[in-house]
Amino acid sequence: MTEEMEVLFEKLTAFYENRKYADLRILLLDMEPTDIAAFMEETLGDKDQIRFFRLLPKELASDVFVEIDSDTQEHLIKSFSDTELKAVIDDMFLDDTVDIIEEMPANVVKRILASSTPENRKQLNELLEYPDDSAGSIMTTEFVALSADMTVAQAFDKIRRTGINSETIYTCYVTDGKKHLIGVATVKKLLLSQMTDIIRDVMDDSPISVETLEDKEDVAMKLSKYDFLALPVVDKEGCIVGIVTVDDAVDVLQEEATEDIQKMAAILPTEKPYLKQSVWNIWKARIPWLLLLMISATFTSMILSGYEEKLTAKSAVLYAFVPMLMDTAGNAGGQSSVTVIRALALNEIEFKDIFKIIWKELRVSVLLALTVSIVCFAKLMLIDSLYNDISLSIAAIVSGVLFTTIVMAKFVGCCLPLIAKKCRLDPAVVASPFITTIVDALSLIIYCSVAIALL
Repeated sequence: MTEEMEVLFEKLTAFYENRKYADLRILLLDMEPTDIAAFMEETLGDKDQIRFFRLLPKELASDVFVEIDSDTQEHLIKSFSDTELKAVIDDMFLDDTVDIIEEMPANVVKRILASSTPENRKQLNELLEYPDDSAGSIMTTEFVALSADMTVAQAFDKIRRTGINSETIYTCYVTDGKKHLIGVATVKKLLLSQMTDIIRDVMDDSPISVETLEDKEDVAMKLSKYDFLALPVVDKEGCIVGIVTVDDAVDVLQEEATEDIQKMAAILPTEKPYLKQSVWNIWKARIPWLLLLMISATFTSMILSGYEEKLTAKSAVLYAFVPMLMDTAGNAGGQSSVTVIRALALNEIEFKDIFKIIWKELRVSVLLALTVSIVCFAKLMLIDSLYNDISLSIAAIVSGVLFTTIVMAKFVGCCLPLIAKKCRLDPAVVASPFITTIVDALSLIIYCSVAIALL
């Protein structure tokens, strides 16, 4: 929290505790809903949260409610009267209401739906039917639709009438009589046109849109690519049914990035903030992969046990370099896999680019391996030889194997995510948790085979 925000929170606390509600409301009107939600969650207890929320100006209440976490939302809803709940729900955009419903238990969902108007309830049920990862699940049906035969003056009249209930008025969508999307007109374009101009003549007649079942991450990436404030969502017949706004896209990208990081760290994804998770839930998210990786690591133990006698017979000191070789190779493979996984997530590369990627990683790996192996050789001869019996041949073998394992690890690290993606598997799930085990096993086989053969 910034120093400025701390001072602001202290003022809010002082006004609230001293019952200076008039001063409190004035201060709240100048604040962002996100900051007010943070104040409620970080400063107030359960009972005070309810009391404080009821003090919020009407025009702020629903915006703040959207920003608070699901546990606090559930707590507030259970404390609301039916009238209070209806006031909050009616003032919210439909996509925000859907997000809240998806987080609530069944009894709370029934109350929310019962408090909605029949028209909103019908639209909410339609939105809830879309798959969780689709564009339809994050879109809102509240947007400004214009007719191609309108004049600019008539368009502004409609924006004034319907804009108050629309998610955004900066981008308007032009439809025909059957609601087919035929164009897009921005408010900027309308303002720069004559009031007598026809919308058909000033609109962009090649609108970029997405279908309702398109993956929401792809939708978010498309919004980012074209720098749109909103993106129209159409059904199979090309009729516009909603829009996805940039704030929803940011949420999707943040959720997907968090999910990828959790998967790459061998943790089952969870949407709850860290401090909101119980110890039991954290245990459940981490234990499956830990057990699986422990079992998979048995293969490396089996390899090492199989070579142990021959390896120590040649030179006992060779055994001391196993952790260094395995760790370096694992780190090298991890660098490549993370780079490729992120590039796949950003749609920067596809499976068809595999040979380009291998060629690039091969050149990079040779440079890296050469640098690391030279430094390793120098370290072995100048430092390790002071406390271990290290001959020139042993130093050469260890450094040479290190060179080979780094190149091998880079190759595996860049190929595995691409293969996973081609097989319609999540690269973050398949590649990252297993990359270390695969590279460790191959590194041991190469090291032991080379050392036994040459010594």
